[in-house]
Amino acid sequence: MNIVFIILTVYLLFINLISAIITVYDKFSAVRKRWRIKEKTLMLISLFGGAFGMYLTMILIRHKTRHIKFMIGLPLLLILQLIAVYALRRMIYV
Repeated sequence: MNIVFIILTVYLLFINLISAIITVYDKFSAVRKRWRIKEKTLMLISLFGGAFGMYLTMILIRHKTRHIKFMIGLPLLLILQLIAVYALRRMIYV
């Protein structure tokens, strides 16, 4: 396996774990009426590769499921990220 894909895999696992953790934290804070994580921050973490972890966590814990920005935006980001990984793979192995 190419070192680029090892690094990319580790990065994506890490960013998705972080995105799941902050999603759970935001839900926990919402229930307890405490300080919340800004939606812009949540979307930014998703943009940097955490869309899968955040979307899956939001569905599982029913957090922000009424927000179109998240329920449509996160799957679109995930699709774009999958296309980018596929394109990168094709460029390396051509």
